[in-house]
Amino acid sequence: MEIRTLRYFLAVAREENMTRAAELLHVTQPTLSKALKSLEEELDKKLFIRQSFSIRLTDEGMLLRERAEDLVSMADKIEKEFVSLDDIAGGELFLGLAESCLIKYIADAIKALKERYPRLQYHITSGDTEQVADKLQKGILDFVVLAEEPDAKKYDFLPFPEADVWGLVFPAGDPLAAKKEIRIDDLIGKPLFCSEQAWNNEVAAWAGEKNDLLHLEGSFRLSYNGSVFAKSGLGYLLTFDKLIDVSPDSGLVFIPLSPRLETKLYLVWKKYQTFTPIAERFLQQMRAEFGLIS
Repeated sequence: MEIRTLRYFLAVAREENMTRAAELLHVTQPTLSKALKSLEEELDKKLFIRQSFSIRLTDEGMLLRERAEDLVSMADKIEKEFVSLDDIAGGELFLGLAESCLIKYIADAIKALKERYPRLQYHITSGDTEQVADKLQKGILDFVVLAEEPDAKKYDFLPFPEADVWGLVFPAGDPLAAKKEIRIDDLIGKPLFCSEQAWNNEVAAWAGEKNDLLHLEGSFRLSYNGSVFAKSGLGYLLTFDKLIDVSPDSGLVFIPLSPRLETKLYLVWKKYQTFTPIAERFLQQMRAEFGLIS
């Protein structure tokens, strides 16, 4: 199975049209059709259902699409890594970031590197722990930022010097807005929004024996989306401080939880990972941003 064939397959899956895919790939339609037919024969599975004016994936095709995207991304990264080995003025970084205001440390490090290495290019993937850790493990990403302590047997990591503070985001006109802090009893009976990961870990530990009294109305991987639902009056969002606009004109407020709940972030990379020159420079810059070197 060739990477080129997988690129052909992904183009057709994305466009759902053989003609458009062939134009984007700069190949003839017969060449594209022959390559996809050979792929189906190699896998002994039907990957597409061909209709009058479109093409859609079979269940087997959808599975291959998921795997092919990772394989093609990995192949692209390998090519870029070898190109960057001789690039003394730049290179490419692949980062997976959790949602946090503390990502400012990453931005400051990249800004400092850009001043010294103007051809630096960086690629950011955002997501929760499950999403970014999977890509790190597969070698698609160089570093990830996780909102939970990593497995020291699999990863090396640096803890961020600050922690995120948890609180509740909801409309400013709600009676709870008069409080200076939100306690567990304030949340009982309320429709709550939160990421599924945090709900099952940080929030559950914070709520303790009263956790079963809390109601998860809906889960969101991105806090901004949860804030839109909260602003509409559908529920209350549990999230980190400084992620959501709660300025006077926003119509929303953030009230911290009590007892105080914090989550530490970690910059993480695979053990025994061989870095490109720019990845090594990035790690050194992050150590400086964290005050670990002068």
